[in-house]
Amino acid sequence: MDWPASVVYRLYMLWSSQITGLVIDLDALFKGRLCCFPKDPLDDVETWSESVDKLLGCKAGQIAFREFLKSEYSEENILFWLACEEYKTIKTVPEMISSANRIYSEFVQTEAPKQINIDCTTRENITKNISQPTLTSFDTAQKLIYSLMARDCYPRFLKSDIYQGLLRRTESR
Repeated sequence: MDWPASVVYRLYMLWSSQITGLVIDLDALFKGRLCCFPKDPLDDVETWSESVDKLLGCKAGQIAFREFLKSEYSEENILFWLACEEYKTIKTVPEMISSANRIYSEFVQTEAPKQINIDCTTRENITKNISQPTLTSFDTAQKLIYSLMARDCYPRFLKSDIYQGLLRRTESR
């Protein structure tokens, strides 16, 4: 399987489905949202090597990094990080409770389907407070996962066939 080609295809599909400056991201559409994507998603590929923040701050970078993490069987890390980023934007208590419980059952709870690798103290603190969640309920765990991605996964991503293939494609345009 040619990972860079599949990532490029997915990015291209996002880019090519532009409608009045908006692109429909299939993952976002599934959650009922639209994503602004007014330029070629490969324009920022070179900047992703500057920092993990540059990579995660770009929708196309998130997609490429997610594909890489899938290949390493650690996709739950970026999914959890993205869920936490979305969680922090919640405005209503009922939505916060619902989302906190979903994040907890999907990523934090012992034996969760996409259980993240966090220390038992952090897991216990989240478990203890999940009945009364706040916007900061997952901050410690999110920082741990971010640190793991930045320290371990990100350097491997930069050397990966996925990223190197995307770089070659941008250079040949």
